[in-house]
Amino acid sequence: MNETRGFRWFRRIVLTFLTVFTVLPLYVLVVTSVKPLENVRGAFTWLPDRVTLQPYVDMWTTIPLARYLVNSLIVTTTATVLALVVAVLAAYPLSRLRFRGKRLFSMTVLSTQMFPGILFLLPLFLIFVRLEDLTGIEFTGSYTGLIITYLTFALPFSIWMLAGYFSAIPEGLEEAAMIDGTGRIGALVRVILPVARPGILAVGVFAFITAWGEVLFASVLTDTETRTLSIGLKLYTSQTDTLWNELLAASLTISLPVVVAFMLVQRYLVSGLSAGAVK
Repeated sequence: MNETRGFRWFRRIVLTFLTVFTVLPLYVLVVTSVKPLENVRGAFTWLPDRVTLQPYVDMWTTIPLARYLVNSLIVTTTATVLALVVAVLAAYPLSRLRFRGKRLFSMTVLSTQMFPGILFLLPLFLIFVRLEDLTGIEFTGSYTGLIITYLTFALPFSIWMLAGYFSAIPEGLEEAAMIDGTGRIGALVRVILPVARPGILAVGVFAFITAWGEVLFASVLTDTETRTLSIGLKLYTSQTDTLWNELLAASLTISLPVVVAFMLVQRYLVSGLSAGAVK
């Protein structure tokens, strides 16, 4: 189809607008993070009068940002790894085996994505409190409760995506491996998982990003020692003042792990997300 001149200009205008809409907030974030605080408190200027990297130094001592970073890494990485393991073990039977209730299970898993997370906040908190009384294990104010929460929220989408991806892999690969004497689990580990690596990486990035920036459950299930980054950033704001330059410097810094993770696996994301879309 030949592109008309009018459509070409329309496309350019739309793409330019989307580019400005995306880049402008990032520019404001970067510029504000390198301004002295007295310049930030005044009227906003597009170019800083004086550039300083002091906010990137002070942000670590104003609040215990390093501890919050470690907490986020522990919770997010553990939840992501567990979500991938459980999702693989659940998605593989859904894509390969026939059993009663398979369709009902699939629809139930997918339907959980329809409900907002705030509906589960109070029930989960009460369940964790009850489990603490019964087992003596701390689920609130510790990593445990937050990891379980992030795991349960990442699993439905992860299972659904990986089931579709596994279904797109020819069964002949497993059959050939099993003829050579490999069992079902061996075929999964040695044959299916290497082939499904793009889909697994795509699901892993989704689970990581979902847990990394979560605020609602982290604000309830953590205490001063187990706070994550998303909650710790609020401490740059007090009743009398807000350290905007340090806040934005910290926001930019904690975004780097997600950006790096995305850049490392970006070539797998398109194939991973699209291959499981249709069978």
